[in-house]
Amino acid sequence: MVLFFPNQQTLDCISDSGQVLGQIIFQAGRDEYSFAVAQSVQLTEAEQSGIAAKIAQLIIGQSSIPMQDDD
Repeated sequence: MVLFFPNQQTLDCISDSGQVLGQIIFQAGRDEYSFAVAQSVQLTEAEQSGIAAKIAQLIIGQSSIPMQDDD
């Protein structure tokens, strides 16, 4: 299981054991989402599937990344 926590304009991806797996980032200039894996992390197949599913939800608009307004 992968948990997703909003952080500025990214989603932190956290394993069920609390390890930071990486971040899903929206690339506004290219209008696409990407995943940046944390250093020295080996993703399990279930974690890879969970992250891929979340990115798919973001692409089709079923989910979104909350934006933070610092004003």
